[in-house]
Parts: sequence; C-alpha cells; structure tokens
Amino acid sequence: MSDALEAEDAKLVALARGARGRVGAVSGAAVRDETGRTYAGADVVLPSLSISSLSLAVVQAVAAGARGAEAAVVVGSDPTPADVDVFRDLAGSGIELLVCSSDGAVRTRLTT
Repeated sequence: MSDALEAEDAKLVALARGARGRVGAVSGAAVRDETGRTYAGADVVLPSLSISSLSLAVVQAVAAGARGAEAAVVVGSDPTPADVDVFRDLAGSGIELLVCSSDGAVRTRLTT
C-alpha cells in the first residue's frame, strides 16, 4: 500500500495541519463532503465543552448542509472510536479516514 496522497487528500492534510497549528491544538481534522466542499477544525477544550477536531469538522459539514462525505483526515492524535462513529454517521460505510502524524505523514488508513 502506498502512502502517496492524491491532490485532494493532500489538501485535506494541509487544512487539518493549519487548523491544528493556528490554535496549538493536539489534533486537527478536515472533511471533504459529497460535493467537494471542505471543512476543518481543531480540538476545542473549554471548561464546559470539549469536542474533537474530527467531530467539529463533521458538525461544520452537517451545519452547512452536507449529506455525505468523500474523505477525512486527522492530524496529531488518533481519533477515538466515538469520533470514527461520528464520521461514519455522515460518510456511511467504505469511506477512507487518514490518520497522520503532525508533519502530515500518513500513519494509518481507516475505512468506515
């Protein structure tokens, strides 16, 4: 299996890394919806709210009217099983979720 990324997946990695870096979060994520629009987010940790980067990106997609997803990337920490379930709720089964190190290198390729 090759770790070379298609251009659209490389864009997701760049968006996730940017979201993570802007706020110094442990994790950043990006989602591409069924129309090709992209959404990115970083971990949010407040006294009364915690949401992972992947869940945030999915919530942004849903709030914008997305009805499905083509791919997602998480940079930094591994997504929890609950976060993968949130992505699966939007994406359905058989959709790729890339987990990357902080430098953007693919560590794991998951499929919903």
